[in-house]
Amino acid sequence: MQVIRIHHPLNKQLIADQPVVLAMGFFDGVHLGHQLVIKTAKKIADQRGLPLAVLTYNHSPAVVYHRLPGGAKYLTTINQKAELMSRLGVSVMYVVDFTSQYGAQSPQQFVDNYLMAFHPEVAVAGEDHTFGRGVAATMSNLPSLANERFQVVAVPTMENGLSKIGTSRIRRQIMAGELDLATQGLGRPYQTTGLVVHGFARGRQIGFPTINIDSPSSTVIPALGVYVTRVKVGHHWYGGMANIGHNETFGDGAPRTVEINLFDFHQLVYGEEVVVEWYSRLRDGVKFASVEELVTQMRVDQQAAKAYLASHPRKMANTTWC
Repeated sequence: MQVIRIHHPLNKQLIADQPVVLAMGFFDGVHLGHQLVIKTAKKIADQRGLPLAVLTYNHSPAVVYHRLPGGAKYLTTINQKAELMSRLGVSVMYVVDFTSQYGAQSPQQFVDNYLMAFHPEVAVAGEDHTFGRGVAATMSNLPSLANERFQVVAVPTMENGLSKIGTSRIRRQIMAGELDLATQGLGRPYQTTGLVVHGFARGRQIGFPTINIDSPSSTVIPALGVYVTRVKVGHHWYGGMANIGHNETFGDGAPRTVEINLFDFHQLVYGEEVVVEWYSRLRDGVKFASVEELVTQMRVDQQAAKAYLASHPRKMANTTWC
């Protein structure tokens, strides 16, 4: 799959001169609702014998339109999003830099200057998708803006129970430590990426060596607590238990860290980029009265994590599990 970056004003030479089915959206998380949009577009593309293209953005439009206290937080990086799109059968992913000038276009200008440049026979998006500022930039208005130059397909919102499956909801679940609920909406366990960095080596000193993960500041990190995880180091996955906390037992005022004790793992991997797959939350973070009490609890946590992983074998990679 090709990934093509686009900056306003559009350089049309970057776009292949061929008709496509075009799926539109920010698609942060590529959750089950997003997957329905992509799969709908893929089905149409296959029926018409056309490639499937995706139009997405480098960051949330909210960065341009609103102040975001604490900065924008995302469920997927561009690379993660591209990997998931590829597995869903996307041929090319156009990543537009969402800037003030790009966002200042009227809905009609967006259709005339951008959508038409991608040569869509069909444009597909979720029914609640918007493509600019103002009441006219909605899927219900897109057919009139298209003026019969391409077909428009609005995909109904997917629900889990009585609630919409949406990025904001999944983000809140992860930040609350509700990983089981987030997995249901994503259709796969939540993943983060990060760099293995040096810590204080306290885990090694008490018999539970850990790798310390430094993730991008824009990544959504689960709530403080202890979790069951799997970590991809190189080409291999290893089970483990993660602690997100401030090392309270060793004193107050420490920064938040993500430390993972990997099972049956004895390598030095500083500087490695790893993928963390987050499963169930075992417990809240606790300040123990002594190191001995901490070690006793970690033994209990380790057994619980191993039992969870044994009863939840990792699925092979497919369109809903990366």
